Amino acid sequence: MILPKRLKKGDTIGIVAPSGHLREAKIEDVEKSLIDRGYKVKIYESCYSVDRGYLSGNDELRAKCLQEAFADENIDAVFCIRGGYGAARILDLIDFDIIRNNPKIFLGLSDITALHIAFNQKCDLVTYHGPVARRFVDMDDYTERSLLKNIATDERINFENPEGEEIFTLYEGKCQGQIVGGNLSLINTSLGTEYEIDTKDKILFIEETSEYVYNVDKMINHLHMAGKFRDCKGIIFGDFKDCRKVRDEDWAVEDIVNEIAQRYKKPTIYNLQTGHCIPVGTIPLGAMCYLDATNKKVEFDYSNCSCVK
Repeated sequence: MILPKRLKKGDTIGIVAPSGHLREAKIEDVEKSLIDRGYKVKIYESCYSVDRGYLSGNDELRAKCLQEAFADENIDAVFCIRGGYGAARILDLIDFDIIRNNPKIFLGLSDITALHIAFNQKCDLVTYHGPVARRFVDMDDYTERSLLKNIATDERINFENPEGEEIFTLYEGKCQGQIVGGNLSLINTSLGTEYEIDTKDKILFIEETSEYVYNVDKMINHLHMAGKFRDCKGIIFGDFKDCRKVRDEDWAVEDIVNEIAQRYKKPTIYNLQTGHCIPVGTIPLGAMCYLDATNKKVEFDYSNCSCVK
């Protein structure tokens, strides 16, 4: 795997919108928040565009801006302004040679999972599941420390939840392998396509938000039927923010994920604080992960990566 060049003050961050358009903040506030932190910023056209009411410009524009950000030698990192919907729509418009030949820090989560999976598998690029650019406007200390530890250093990373958030062991044991995954809905969307997630001998990470529990059950079962839990070495369930029951007697998310843990008897933990939660921790998708479910420890190591200087 390729570890992109580490980010330092004075570097230029390209802001792109491969999914939905920005609604929760002003673009100028996002730009100012990064400039105030010591970075230069280039905002791409997709961030200002709207298509269909829910996309940040049409598919061709979103793919074009993403590729331009990677191809521009003056851009040091590419941050997605938000998630939403639309990243999977541009996969067949991307020239992956551009991404592969211009490896850069790539940051985002939620719908951006579609791009994480593709860049990990087609470009051998370590990418970062962490806060979208709009979060920099009011980012808390934990989120910023976790992000910078991942993108500004190449040291071994011990993932620690925010204070007061417990990691739960669902099945004991230790394992290691590349960490892959992201948002449950987008992982499911990849199945049966050229971009289907490969979990063979890897550690599978899953998070979700704002779904009814029966929908979480349905998607988890789909991964089960597709052999994704069978193939992986271990499982990390992240945050499942606002996933709710229809009726009081319905199972909770904890019951669904525990059922998978007991079925497969592989090292499994729950409630790693990364996903749609605030604060949110960053994880390096594609990096080597060491999971000690017994002692609730998760570490990431870049020593197996080819580092870009």
